[in-house]
Amino acid sequence: MTANADQIEYWNGPPGEKWVKNQQVMDASLASATAGLLSLAAIKPGERILDIGCGSGQISLLAADAAGAAGQVTGVDISRPLLALARRRAEGRANIGFIEADAATQPFVPEHDLLISRFGVMFFDDPPRAFANLRKAAKPGGRLAFVCWRPVAENAAMPFAIAKPLMPPLPPADPHAPGPFALADADRLRVILAGTGFGDITITRHDGLMPMGTTPEQAGIQATSLGPTARALRTFGEDVQARVLAAVTDAFRAYPRTEDGMISCRIACWLVGARA
Repeated sequence: MTANADQIEYWNGPPGEKWVKNQQVMDASLASATAGLLSLAAIKPGERILDIGCGSGQISLLAADAAGAAGQVTGVDISRPLLALARRRAEGRANIGFIEADAATQPFVPEHDLLISRFGVMFFDDPPRAFANLRKAAKPGGRLAFVCWRPVAENAAMPFAIAKPLMPPLPPADPHAPGPFALADADRLRVILAGTGFGDITITRHDGLMPMGTTPEQAGIQATSLGPTARALRTFGEDVQARVLAAVTDAFRAYPRTEDGMISCRIACWLVGARA
């Protein structure tokens, strides 16, 4: 089995298809994290940029806008469904390209001014090896900027807390296993980056809101289709999934709304910067 084989299988299956189907919803949901990441990245015209775990391409598109016609953005991902959508979205744009590859092992040359990622670096089965490989993609002094999740208890706590007692017992989770929260430990993350040759490391808190929909039904579907609750549910049958969906949807009926009527969950992330 190759490195990251489980993740390659996962993102080329139903989860990848769900992200394609929900691309507009997900881009809107991640707007707060996206804004924080782009502020950290401070992209300059003419820069060459590598978008790690580019998914359906939103960060690649925004980076290409900021880099301009003289710049170049390359998105790399393991998910064929998401890459197909990214290529459609970038059609006709000469300063964007995409490759299907595992960024942990892809042979890179040091040609990029910026390595950027929105929630795309937490799925490596061997993070030190992966970040050491990514460093090879940066020019000397090139920047690294990414956003990753803080601990699960600070994110989507309500849906998962409701779902857990309604599911069969889950095996003890490895907090460092590939997944959304694999880099939630800031001290461990700093050690990994420093150990792979990155310097000037900054890890700062980013808090925001994730819009989940304007109705409890929309919020319930999003909370159980994507994210940590969905990952836990995928191994169980339709009866368990339906039971959890009903309970989470019902809980959202009493959830506070923003001024525009949107049901929103709190998100808690790390904004991480470094130099090669």
